[in-house]
Amino acid sequence: MYSIKSIFLVAMFAVLMSCSSSQKQEATQPNIIFILADDMGYGDVSSFNENSKIQTPNIDLLAANGVMFTDAHTSSAVCSPTRYSVLTGRYNWRSTLKNGVLSGYSTALIDPERLTLQDFLKNNGYQTACFGKWHLGWDWKIIENDSLSKDDLNALPNVDYASPVENGPKTRGFDESFVFCGSLDMAPYVWVENDVPTMVPAKYTVNTGKQTWWRNGPTSDDFVHEDVLPKVTEKTVSYIHEHAKDDAPFFVYMPLPAPHTPILPTEKFKGKSGVDNAYGDFVMMVNDVVGQVMKALEETGEAENTLLIFTSDNGCSPQADFQQLATKGHHPSYVFRGAKADIYEGGHRVPFVVRWPAKVSKSVSSQLVCTTDLFATFADAIGAEYPDDAAEDSYSFLSALGLESQAPERTNIVHHSLNGSFAYRKGKYKAIFCPGSGGWSAPQPGSEEAKALPPVQLYDLEADIAEQNNLESEFPEVLEEYRSELTSIVKNGRSTVGVLQKNDGPETWPQLKWMNETNNTK
Repeated sequence: MYSIKSIFLVAMFAVLMSCSSSQKQEATQPNIIFILADDMGYGDVSSFNENSKIQTPNIDLLAANGVMFTDAHTSSAVCSPTRYSVLTGRYNWRSTLKNGVLSGYSTALIDPERLTLQDFLKNNGYQTACFGKWHLGWDWKIIENDSLSKDDLNALPNVDYASPVENGPKTRGFDESFVFCGSLDMAPYVWVENDVPTMVPAKYTVNTGKQTWWRNGPTSDDFVHEDVLPKVTEKTVSYIHEHAKDDAPFFVYMPLPAPHTPILPTEKFKGKSGVDNAYGDFVMMVNDVVGQVMKALEETGEAENTLLIFTSDNGCSPQADFQQLATKGHHPSYVFRGAKADIYEGGHRVPFVVRWPAKVSKSVSSQLVCTTDLFATFADAIGAEYPDDAAEDSYSFLSALGLESQAPERTNIVHHSLNGSFAYRKGKYKAIFCPGSGGWSAPQPGSEEAKALPPVQLYDLEADIAEQNNLESEFPEVLEEYRSELTSIVKNGRSTVGVLQKNDGPETWPQLKWMNETNNTK
């Protein structure tokens, strides 16, 4: 017979072993770091562009030891919408923002009832942090509005900067955050730490340089535009060192302000790219940031079990000065047509690299990927489930990393431009439901050139990756098939299998007029 004492000791040992096993299991979950560059083109990463005149050795090293995705896309060709999709696993146009971007004073875009990626990971034992450019809106304490809408990029309402913001990163699932509100050229220029402004701005600043410009607005003394990228890097690296030995894994979302305007490489990088263009130098600085993050992971022993992803929020902006770069033989959009804001490939096809040394071998993948897919992929990687009304447009790409997965792969994708135009890609064909670019490139929306074009476009991307030969009159059946499928995706509130959901805002909006049209090129 066992004594009561021995039974108690055996029971305690079993409990301790169970806890130890649980902690060990948690420890095997990977840390996750997602680095999101701002306005960096597919062709700006030298491992993605054999003719690149800008060298990015750290990103190349990341690619050489991970998986390079050559057919990866952002959900939108501009920044706020893409960020929404990253953190929700949902197409951006399902939100209330149907076109354009938010300003530095816009209210929070993510519905408070919506499960975010960071909330999901937090619920599964992760520590969560965000450092950099937020650009998803939050609620400033506004004392008095000016004559402009808060969504106007030039708005300058009177704000109580001594008060916390509401519905910011902390209330959207981040344990720690050190961010600024919009793009680096959008006022106000104030750091917000854990939803509290770090300083009340005491001055207004503006810069009107060709590539270094930013809009007039309140600027706090601790916010120096040239120091923003180094500060974001410093915060991220410090966080890695501080949390490396914690029992819980961490998720770091690192949305960079670069190489978006203002284009402000520090002295260390000025002139180093060899293209006689500050944009090239700023790209090299972004490459250095990636190197610093990789170094921190190595120094802390966390590199092996960290899922590290690098991409950009859309294609390269014309602010880079494409004509000047072309004289040096450099093309930020690589072989693709268009750039930031456009429905063409140059607007949304981006460099996309994933490294996870403990699990993933190096390879190159042509799997179709969207930035909405992070949610499902991370869930697949840690073996956790999420509710049916979350991540409605997210597909796991875990199998493309060479890992076992039962999740279905993405076979189609919806593209979206600055003015809210749609495109639908499946297989080799891409149907564009607007004439022209839908963005800043020619033919621009509403231009005489665009008005003279067919209302729809169809390209065979296998034969015509530069999207030069519109096949809309040759394959009307493909257009109608794609129109029907895209219509269902829009109306169903999801593109994945599950219970039908609702889009936010009105049931119809102007950019959906193609849903009720037939192919008519006259």
